Amino acid sequence: MNRGWSAQDIPDQSGRTAVVTGANSGIGLVTARELARRGARVVLACRSEPRGKEAEERIRGEVPGADVELRLLDLGDLASVRAFAKTFPYERLDLLINNAGVMALPYGRTADGFETQFGVNHLGHFALTGLLLPRLRAARVVSLSSGMHALSTIDIRDLNSVRRYRRWVAYGRSKSANLLFVHELARRLDAAGSDVVAAAAHPGYAATNLQTQAVRMEGRRRAERIVELGNRIMAQPAEAGALPTLYAATAPGVRPDSFTGPSLMMWRGAPAPSWRAPWTLNDVAGERLWAASEQLTGVTFEGL
Repeated sequence: MNRGWSAQDIPDQSGRTAVVTGANSGIGLVTARELARRGARVVLACRSEPRGKEAEERIRGEVPGADVELRLLDLGDLASVRAFAKTFPYERLDLLINNAGVMALPYGRTADGFETQFGVNHLGHFALTGLLLPRLRAARVVSLSSGMHALSTIDIRDLNSVRRYRRWVAYGRSKSANLLFVHELARRLDAAGSDVVAAAAHPGYAATNLQTQAVRMEGRRRAERIVELGNRIMAQPAEAGALPTLYAATAPGVRPDSFTGPSLMMWRGAPAPSWRAPWTLNDVAGERLWAASEQLTGVTFEGL
């Protein structure tokens, strides 16, 4: 892998259609913008209509002639996920970027009663991928995880953290679930002879609003200022954080079930193969999580 790979190396995406969840800010916005810059039609899948429209206008301003459109999607509400898939207007989808996520929030539940981090970060994207699978042909599915997946593997007996909730452990579990999902999806695609590639990526430490979500929700102004200061001093910009995603989505020769992240200690730098915990490559755990996810969402994957 070329350690100097950058957005300028993204191949021509003309004629391709991409969906980027959480495209209204941060890494999702950069990912959508750079795909559009290379000629892709990009669907901005966003929960907030005002923020989504603002992102759409910003991309059009930065990339003249960009083919972008906003479609509403709330990953914390399976009815919204189903509506997005049902009304998706294109017969073919070439790139599905499962980017949106929440981090270390106070305990909460989605519209369907799932613990928020597990529900949004994993179950929402699981359902979206399954519902859009019939449109994916010679395509790539890229799911964003995090180096913080190392905090914990999933607890199949307590996926919703009912017995005990620790926000960072729950976040780590949701990011391990993302990697297990990619692992099991890649295995099933291979067994079915599919030409769809499922891969994973993580941004390292990138300055986005993900870090300030929780403290802002709790009204902790001092903590929010500290986090913002840390972002300015230590984090890489969102443009750099988006590179592993863009590499996994567009670079030639990306292998199924690969995990791409920053080259320097999983923190920053050009895209490179990233370390992942052994439990995210466990076939039995992947099968169990898949079965539980199907049961919880009511979504099955056609042909897999």
